[in-house]
Amino acid sequence: MKRIIRWTLAAIAAIQYTLGFAQKSPSGSPDPDKFYEIRTSGGLALDNNGRLEPGSGIFTSRGQEGRESQVWQIVPSGREGFVLILSPLTEMALDNGNHGSSDGPVLQWNKDARNLNQLWKPVRNGDGTWSFISAAGGCFLGYSSAGVVGEPAYQLKAAGSEPSANMKWTLAESSLKVQPFRLTRQSNHDWENEAVFAINKEEGRSTFIPFASAGEMKSGDFYRYPWLEPESSRRIPLNGIWKFNWADRPENSPEDFYKTGYDVSGWDEIPVPSNWEMLGYGTPIYTNYTYPHLNVPPFIMPQKGYTAETEPNPTGSYRRDFNIPSEWKGKRIFIHFDGIYSAAYIWVNGKKVGYTQGANNDAEFDITKYVKTGNNTLAVQVFRWSDGSYLEDQDMFRLSGIHRDVYLVATPQTRLRDMYLTSETDAPWDKAVMNISAEIANYSKKSTGAVLKVTLTDPEGKAVGTADIETGTISGSGSATVTGSINVTDPELWSAETPHLYTVDFELLDKNGNTLEATTQKFGFRKIEIKDNRVFINGRQVFFKGANRHDIHPQYGKAVPVESMIEDILMFKRFNLNTIRTSHYPNDAKMYALYDYYGLYVMDEADLECHGNMSLSDNPSWKPAYVDRVVRMVERDKNHPSVIFWSLGNECGGGQNFVAAYNAAKDLDDRPIHYEGMNDAVDIDSKMYPSLEEMARLDRLPRNKPFFLCEYAHAMGNAVGNLDQYWDYIENHSERMIGGCIWDWVDQGINMKGQASDRYYFGGSFGDHPNDFDFCCNGLTTPDRRVTPKLIEVKKVYQYMEFNPAGENRIEIYNKYNFLNLNNFKLKYSVIENGKNAGSGEIALPDCEPGRKVIVEIPYSGLTDGSGEYFLNLDAVLTEDCLWAEAGHSVATEQIYLKGGWEEPAAADEGGQAFKVVTERDGAVIFRSGQTEITFSSVSGTMTGLRYGGKDMIHCHNGFTFNGYRSINNDSRTWQGQSVVLKEFTWKKNDTGNAVTVQTSFEAVSGKTTVPYTVTYTLYPSGEIDVAAEFVTGENFNLPRLALQASLDRSLENIVWYGRGPAENYQDRKDAAYVGRYTSTVSDMREWYVRAQSMGERCDTRWLELTDGDGNGLRVAALDRTFDFSALHYTDKDLWETKYGHDLPSVERAEVILNLDCIQRGIGNASCGPGPRPEFEIKKDSVYSYSFRISPLQGSGASFGYAAAR
Repeated sequence: MKRIIRWTLAAIAAIQYTLGFAQKSPSGSPDPDKFYEIRTSGGLALDNNGRLEPGSGIFTSRGQEGRESQVWQIVPSGREGFVLILSPLTEMALDNGNHGSSDGPVLQWNKDARNLNQLWKPVRNGDGTWSFISAAGGCFLGYSSAGVVGEPAYQLKAAGSEPSANMKWTLAESSLKVQPFRLTRQSNHDWENEAVFAINKEEGRSTFIPFASAGEMKSGDFYRYPWLEPESSRRIPLNGIWKFNWADRPENSPEDFYKTGYDVSGWDEIPVPSNWEMLGYGTPIYTNYTYPHLNVPPFIMPQKGYTAETEPNPTGSYRRDFNIPSEWKGKRIFIHFDGIYSAAYIWVNGKKVGYTQGANNDAEFDITKYVKTGNNTLAVQVFRWSDGSYLEDQDMFRLSGIHRDVYLVATPQTRLRDMYLTSETDAPWDKAVMNISAEIANYSKKSTGAVLKVTLTDPEGKAVGTADIETGTISGSGSATVTGSINVTDPELWSAETPHLYTVDFELLDKNGNTLEATTQKFGFRKIEIKDNRVFINGRQVFFKGANRHDIHPQYGKAVPVESMIEDILMFKRFNLNTIRTSHYPNDAKMYALYDYYGLYVMDEADLECHGNMSLSDNPSWKPAYVDRVVRMVERDKNHPSVIFWSLGNECGGGQNFVAAYNAAKDLDDRPIHYEGMNDAVDIDSKMYPSLEEMARLDRLPRNKPFFLCEYAHAMGNAVGNLDQYWDYIENHSERMIGGCIWDWVDQGINMKGQASDRYYFGGSFGDHPNDFDFCCNGLTTPDRRVTPKLIEVKKVYQYMEFNPAGENRIEIYNKYNFLNLNNFKLKYSVIENGKNAGSGEIALPDCEPGRKVIVEIPYSGLTDGSGEYFLNLDAVLTEDCLWAEAGHSVATEQIYLKGGWEEPAAADEGGQAFKVVTERDGAVIFRSGQTEITFSSVSGTMTGLRYGGKDMIHCHNGFTFNGYRSINNDSRTWQGQSVVLKEFTWKKNDTGNAVTVQTSFEAVSGKTTVPYTVTYTLYPSGEIDVAAEFVTGENFNLPRLALQASLDRSLENIVWYGRGPAENYQDRKDAAYVGRYTSTVSDMREWYVRAQSMGERCDTRWLELTDGDGNGLRVAALDRTFDFSALHYTDKDLWETKYGHDLPSVERAEVILNLDCIQRGIGNASCGPGPRPEFEIKKDSVYSYSFRISPLQGSGASFGYAAAR
């Protein structure tokens, strides 16, 4: 594509338009002799990530001292008023990507002052920032409004006459003097040659295991559960203990170790499969997209300051022996590797067999001519980095080694090499055809023939059809592709809700009818269609409610045990997720058998991500590697009914290599193809992390294809806000949306060798450089797969029933399942009166087909006759056990408001003994009445003491004071400290003479935010204290909460509250948190975030009680409106300053830190995506107020002069 824009009239007009903006601000340009870091308002730096190639993208990264890729020069272009923005590292210029006057990502390109795409008008804004306007169309250099780490920099159109905040940049002078990079390297290594990714490796094929006979095949559990270890005389597993040597680079690895006489007795031993870093060899490295080595493809070179400087290319040398039985004589023998990071050579008995790349694709080698009956020696040399690593730049821990199964198989000289099974079925779904295409290979030199006998068995074990397919004559060393079909009447269709699996048995017979070999596959009849811009399964439009999942286990890394695979799948099913995107590589083959069996829709993604160097996607020399990775995925997984979509990869940008990969995949299989990086080239539109408005805009484009969110609701830390709003639009208002996958499933926190298994670490924990800190901890669940409040919210939003009131005692239920009738469930109900269960029962749900609605009667008459606040809680549960849950498992819930309101406390009792002022000196004002003593400081303005019956309630004089801070991953605001200045402190006795009013006013300052606020206390002789607070937000307000915080005595460990719960909830994540009365302890109010952060909020609280073991303590009850609260043994500052969640016990306070929130902003998803919605923000220039009553509690449950509701 020609990238130079000529000086046309249109170009001149663009420059005039640009100059129009420039006239509104002071003129001038940055100093061309200086180096600068160009930073966003949030402190992120413009960064080319060390990429040296023209066409590479420019991103916003965390600022790192000494990082040469973040240094820029701004020099005159030779055209008056315009500059070039140059990277001194690459000597390339910032280029608008040829986007003209449209929004689009910028890149670097060979410097050319004639090219309008590279000319920028520097404009000094009134606030001291700079804006840069493209000469090629008047767009501003900018970044996403969320300011996300790792997102591209863009050119953006201004909405009005002024640049918005994300079009303004700060120039910070850099002292770093950058020298241009000069590459002189040449290499003869296969692992530094993009054209070499397979030597003597077999072509891809579907996964199946050969057996000696049908009887042997059917005798083991593998026949029914194909993720288990097969018991076949034709298979030898090679998992187990291998001899191992680790070197920091290939040249330091032992020479000739592959020779049979080489002594490895002194080597270490290592389990296979495993990642060697998890066992203490080398350094685990977590990086999002920055390559852990110098970015000069295809070469692997150390980068100064990186871990690779001391570990340039760690190399693992593996050795083990294996025994070939005499029964295998005359057979073809293959060795099969399910996955190796990142490249490997294989030797058998001292002879080099071949070479493989593609860490998550299987690799198979014919070793017949290398083996002998009896003992044999296998040697494997594994390279941590290879040119393939440029295509494996996923957001994950970078781990190495043989991480999946290794085994041998023996086949006859005439064998079933591959098979492809497809189904044909259509409405009215009473007939179906299974089509068979099989490749029969003849390895002998003589012509031969065979018969392939195929038997189809239904899910109940009944044979429903057979096909005998003759191969005809197959020439020596040749192969034949044969086809056949089996017709089925009234098929049981496969879907995620009804995963009916048939069994297909294959027997290959010689011309005399003798069995040569047998094998088996599971099969599902189902039809995938795209019509009306939606995706249909078996005639039903499906919404794909999913999550992205990385292979990760805290102890084993990427060598995920089967038990962990099953645990993940069961959690998906139990929490209403129906879709998994295998981000960003094919999973272990066993997982697809599990997906088929339990029922999940799968977006199967190729092992392709060159996020750090997207230019590779349009580089012809890399095309074969792209195609190979996609083809091997399709070939291996083509027979799995769970695979609904192929995905060509992730975050590689666009380019002709993806066009080629798409065409190659379509030649093999007709399933819909996804690739977010190049929507025009594939079957589905896709987008990452759009706001609601952007999602709706994209949905309404006239694109004539479905629209999918491949990543959204970034679940990093305390996150997943406003999920319900996304799904309300998708399900009820969208024109072509089909769903989305949350990023992501599980926190990628891993153990450290020698540390406890419940301690989880992230980027930088291992001394790894570069690293992206805790950006790997984005999971809906924790490394040990705990149920989190985020996951509970997802279960509620994703559920497949909708409940709505339909009149007295009547509820309308909308069946949102695609294939399940409501009569598979029963409905439990309970009436909640003032937070307590007033009565409950259950009913069987009636017949109601998918997509239909039904009204049911709930017999709760008589249970709501009181004057309290009433809710109806509904819980739909399984009536029978199923594959993934037992009878009684909850699948859908709802809380419906019935009547009434929460009962505010009665008017306080002003009777009793009037308050006496005991002392008023040294700044302390002490009020005493009966068993109540309340102390204020006239210096700080806070309530420093509260004693009921001689028991102190406040810890160390820390009564209610302002708290405007929280620390969560989703909020870029850092701890700035806060100061509170007392403006006024007065007190007076009320007209009755028995009550006292204390009036205080303050000014809280945090950073640039100032919050004037008042707190008024009304003290009653009964011990009750009414507290009213008012906060004023100004035009510079930038805090996440307005709260009063107090430290309470350590004995007040027990907590009961009437509000939303039981799990943590926030104003934009509370759909699954129902109003009720809940009991816990302060210790149990914490959550289990890998990165310590603010937590434990409970919304819409009517009252809460904190008591000791004898029931003595206090109650806080809302007066004018509900409040939110948290009660923990940590301050928000503690949480900010503590790096790891597992270290919280070391900073745990004995006292109780109680926050009473007037308002707290929503949590949103701003770690990577939009922040809280405007309706969940704290508004500037506004007044917020609330009031509550503090009352004493005695062990009997009664307070002094006030009866506590129990």
